[in-house]
Amino acid sequence: MDITDFYDTFFEEAEELLADMERHLLELDVEAPDAEQLNAIFRAAHSIKGGAGTFGFEVLQKTTHLFENLLDHTRKGELRLRRDIVDTFLETKDMLNDQLGAYRNGEDPDQAAFERICAILQQLAREEIDQGLAGGASASPAPASPAPAVEPAAEAGAPEWGAVPDSSADSSGCLVVALLGVSDENRALLIEELGQLGEVKAQSGDQARYEVLLETTASPDDIEAVMCFIIEPDEIEVTQAAASADEAVADAPGGDAVAPAAAEPPAPTPSPAPAPPQQQGATEAAAKAKPKPKASESSSIRVSVEKVDQIINLVGELIITQSMLDQTVSQLDGVGNGALLNGMSLLQRNARDLQEAVMSIRMIPMDFVFSRFPRVVRETSAKLGKEIELITEGESTELDKSLTERIIDPLTHLVRNSLDHGIEPPEVREAAGKPRSGRLTLSARHQGGNIIIEVIDDGAGLNRDRLLAKARESGLNVSDAMSDDEVWQLIFAPGFSTAKEVTDVSGRGVGMDVVKRNIQGMGGHVQIMSRAGEGTTIRILLPLTLAILDGMSIRVGEEVFILPLTAVLESLQPAREDLYAMAGDDVVLKVRDEYLPVVAVHEAFEVAGARTELTETIAVIVQGEGRRYALLVDDLIGQQQVVVKNLETNYRKVPGVSAATILGDGSVALILDIAGLHQLSRSRKQARHASRATLSATPLSLNEVDVQ
Repeated sequence: MDITDFYDTFFEEAEELLADMERHLLELDVEAPDAEQLNAIFRAAHSIKGGAGTFGFEVLQKTTHLFENLLDHTRKGELRLRRDIVDTFLETKDMLNDQLGAYRNGEDPDQAAFERICAILQQLAREEIDQGLAGGASASPAPASPAPAVEPAAEAGAPEWGAVPDSSADSSGCLVVALLGVSDENRALLIEELGQLGEVKAQSGDQARYEVLLETTASPDDIEAVMCFIIEPDEIEVTQAAASADEAVADAPGGDAVAPAAAEPPAPTPSPAPAPPQQQGATEAAAKAKPKPKASESSSIRVSVEKVDQIINLVGELIITQSMLDQTVSQLDGVGNGALLNGMSLLQRNARDLQEAVMSIRMIPMDFVFSRFPRVVRETSAKLGKEIELITEGESTELDKSLTERIIDPLTHLVRNSLDHGIEPPEVREAAGKPRSGRLTLSARHQGGNIIIEVIDDGAGLNRDRLLAKARESGLNVSDAMSDDEVWQLIFAPGFSTAKEVTDVSGRGVGMDVVKRNIQGMGGHVQIMSRAGEGTTIRILLPLTLAILDGMSIRVGEEVFILPLTAVLESLQPAREDLYAMAGDDVVLKVRDEYLPVVAVHEAFEVAGARTELTETIAVIVQGEGRRYALLVDDLIGQQQVVVKNLETNYRKVPGVSAATILGDGSVALILDIAGLHQLSRSRKQARHASRATLSATPLSLNEVDVQ
């Protein structure tokens, strides 16, 4: 067995364990820590240590061993928690994450950082042990030999890193470890690993079920957690032995006795229950007496994202092919081809179900994103000297995995911005009649085919006058007649910041424009709502996935374009009295007392054969970047689901276009970017205006010459 085959499994599961560890550390109440949480943190460290020892990751193993000892003292009540100790534990978790990343990349972990964190952990252990021996830290007695537990390499004869210390006074007895269907070659390696977790007293059985009697202080859960880095959960069962180690070895016929004491069987112990037949053995009886339920992980499998993406692409091609067939069949006579039409209808339903099932594989809950922010809020609020309560809602709301990974950075910036600029210091809040502790809420919910993510704070809100003044200082084109929504959008301008001084949290005027650009790159947009003295809500609207899009097909000339259905608000035929010419070539359309900029799609993309009379076109009212526009098109074809193809990857970036798709007739249709289309239209008009101005200048000069 090549043990490197299991590296990826170890790395993935260790990352999950570290994420769980951080979550539990952040939730700990230092005054009254929950025993279950402490045990969960200890088990995570213990599992990582065991796996690191198995794969030879020495630095990771040594760090987790020191960390595990401190956690053990904590859960036994020998180390009293303080906030600074929890901070040290969190720093250790970060260091473990860095070491894990180094091993994943085939590199050696940072030796200086390793020595520094080890020194911190050893110093913390010395202080707590000294305090415990003096009777000041805890009523619980200090360990008999604390030094080797903290610095095992400091003395000769100390146990090796990763080995479970011998503690006969606190021994949990013997465990029966059953290996199910494991080959002889792999079994030898697994038994060697079990020897690192305790003392193998006896072993017997066949390939179908091979039992190992292990004397250890580790729990069955700890044994399973370590071994499942190497084998599947359904290939191992761990149960408590019914008898002591010596009795079990004596009663196990055919067992390979490892301990010399097992050679002489002790006197039989009377029991009120009838003894099992001698040939069955004590270990088999113990295993059958207390069956272990199958681990829940056995009902799931780990599949690489690349494989899932490949399946999604193939399903997308299947949907396109089905759409082509459907368009061809729809032109046939329904009377003579009824069976074919029914079959195509069934194929369409099955293809849609298959598509939804495959897409659901990539969907993961927003808890994957939200779980990162308790740490961000804790550390940022401590730097700023603010008291912040973090609330998360809608953690079970699902989003495409590719989007969850890309939304983390924008959300982190928005959260830090709310903590720094939004929520006031405790004294200011108290003076304003607010609670000293500010509230930051992260929420997620589905709405149609989209997900809405909100960052809500109960701070001072945005100051309209201050934003406008800062915008004028920065040379931005603003006016007092701008709506609140337009003023709020100013914070996304490049280099824009209202911070009075630069801090290590924010204030340099970079980041918010990147946030907006990244969200637009995911097919979403940002809205801001704010009330002075009450707080600010930043709302992000994203599609559930970037692979499938609900769109509105429109026709301009002979070209077909796709509008994202989420951007479409309504459609109407413009009346001449509702159209108003503005300076230059700009035209606006009045819709219920609101004047919307008109964007002629045929002009933006220079499409020939399109309708040019405005009153003969159809105005599609769309929304992008918080603003509404009226797109002029020739016809509305209808709604349909399309498979999104990345145009930039396969061709190049095209202004006004976000992606492309393949229609049922095999032709390519461009998916429009609303905000980009408006900018493209304006640039076309400016170019035409400049061209006309240049041409008109020549005749004027000639006329002047003639007059002279």
